[in-house]
Amino acid sequence: MTNIVKKRLGVIYPIATAFFIFLFLLSLSRLGLSLWQSDRVSDANGWLDIIVSGIRIDIATLSYLLILPGLLTCLLAGKGVIGRTWLFALRLWLVVGLWLLVYMELATPSFIMEYDVRPNRLFVEYLIYPKEVFGMLWSGYKIELFIGAVVSMATIFFGWKLTRHLVSGLVFPRWYWRIPLGFLVVALGVMGARSTLGHRPLNPAMVAFATDPLVNDLVLNSSYSMVFAVKQMSAEDSASKYYDSMDRDDVIDLVRQSTGRESKAFISDDIPTMAYHPASYKGKPKNLVILLQESLGARYVGGLGGMPLTPNLDGLMQEGWNFTRMYSTGTRSIRGIEAVITGFSPTPSRAVVKLGKSQTGFFTIAGLLRSKGYHTQFIYGGESHFDNMKSFFLGNGFEDMQDFPTFENPTFVGSWGASDEDLYQKAHEQFTKLATSEKPFFSLVFTSSNHSPFEYPDGRITPYNEPKQTRENAAKYSDYALGEFFKQAKESDYWNDTVFVVVADHDSRAYGSQLVPIDSFHIPAVIVGKDIEAKQDSRLASQIDLPPTLLSLIGVDSYNPMIGHDLTQDVESKDLRAMMQFYKNFAWMDDNNNVVIFQPDKGPKGFEYNKDTSVLIEQAQPKKMVKMAHANALWGSLAYQNDYYKPQDEK
Repeated sequence: MTNIVKKRLGVIYPIATAFFIFLFLLSLSRLGLSLWQSDRVSDANGWLDIIVSGIRIDIATLSYLLILPGLLTCLLAGKGVIGRTWLFALRLWLVVGLWLLVYMELATPSFIMEYDVRPNRLFVEYLIYPKEVFGMLWSGYKIELFIGAVVSMATIFFGWKLTRHLVSGLVFPRWYWRIPLGFLVVALGVMGARSTLGHRPLNPAMVAFATDPLVNDLVLNSSYSMVFAVKQMSAEDSASKYYDSMDRDDVIDLVRQSTGRESKAFISDDIPTMAYHPASYKGKPKNLVILLQESLGARYVGGLGGMPLTPNLDGLMQEGWNFTRMYSTGTRSIRGIEAVITGFSPTPSRAVVKLGKSQTGFFTIAGLLRSKGYHTQFIYGGESHFDNMKSFFLGNGFEDMQDFPTFENPTFVGSWGASDEDLYQKAHEQFTKLATSEKPFFSLVFTSSNHSPFEYPDGRITPYNEPKQTRENAAKYSDYALGEFFKQAKESDYWNDTVFVVVADHDSRAYGSQLVPIDSFHIPAVIVGKDIEAKQDSRLASQIDLPPTLLSLIGVDSYNPMIGHDLTQDVESKDLRAMMQFYKNFAWMDDNNNVVIFQPDKGPKGFEYNKDTSVLIEQAQPKKMVKMAHANALWGSLAYQNDYYKPQDEK
């Protein structure tokens, strides 16, 4: 039977057979993933959509993979030297393609458990840092690495044997049939790859059907998801590509209104949001320390109703100015850095820390404070080049990089560098030294112990659960290290002259069956210091509100383009808001927990967020709110593209 099929298909046999084998493997993987997530698939009534649209995606993926070798096989395959050489090359192509498809599907469950989506641009971005990523994998994912290595070797071995069968005993067409046959293969490949007669070829938005991002991702295969991410990364994403457009002047006018300032407060057409920000504190300028906590969502903070893992942070919340409704702008560390260092609103693109045009001359509070005579510093237990932090920081106001190579004899080193205890000891030593100078200082201290694979020294905490290396135990250890730091800080020479803020960069995971899982953006934020009044602040706040608030608290007047609120002032309830970017979805929430969400190529949707159940209930919102949300969804991309976010002296 096989010989009959091979004879009938002729030179097309290797391509056609590989196509159906690959299609079967991708469909089998999707079925297994869907059964694993069957509750969420059933809740979305998604079984039929996943199966039918999944096959469509797989056909498109395999068409892209096989269209070129299909054409070359029609034109070149034969018994001569050129023909045999090409058939050898074809075997290599098919084996590599098979390995990529299998490996990406094999990596998918672990990625879903971490990020609740298929491998995407995060997967690609992590590949840029093989040292750190391999260290993390070796420390926390040895079983996955072993399985990956075994399956990879088996795939290559059996794939090579399979391709030998595929190219042996072929019947080759006469020369005058080769070009028409090649045209036929290309035509079928293009049709399969486009999968539509419409203007735009198939893309994930076309097969998305659920409000659950993971369910939509199950329709895809992981190779398609990753390659699509690479394609998107090749150009800077713009919000205007995903959400409906709006006149530039209307965007600027509405964004200005959203700050609560009068229009006459804005002093520049070249930098539309540039305005004067007077400080509330009028004394000698104070030092500023931002203690950025890795992956510490509200769910892990006892003082915010979460798990009892943070007694030291809970204590600081009682001593200082505690924001009980603080929300992150995104789901990655660089998004959190973007918010608390630049006050820049989130976009569908990567954070400005990694974008080309923002590597120099972009507004940051480090640049502002340096211009005011501050010593500006970044302290990190890992390598500061990770996620392009070092390049961005050095180009935008940070002068002193205290990363892992500067640590002397750390007591514990994990995959991500020195432990949080070592980090805070380094910070204490640096602050003690800087306090002897006449210059005030600003320091961003970024923790890393609360990051997979959750490594920390023994004997510091009583584990919350087993095994040792869990997210909960790492959060508890990180809190222990924070408490030890503040014991030293309160007895130090720098305590009286310093304002500290403890804030998370993002939650550990943002996941769920909703367009934007609002509860996964809830984070702790507390400001402490000698003269900081203890209070519980229940106003809705965003990470972008912290930079202007901190500048106000340390006594620094400035002209700057930040649109966040100075929370030392009375801010009208109607102007309070949080903005959240969840992959390509943008959410805008007001003080009454009304929400507007924008999705790619779809109209805005209104919801009410029930903070008790963490559920979004669909509910139409006023046109005025939708327009305000729309303008802010577009603002970040508009500001980036048009250089609207420069320090005052840059224009």
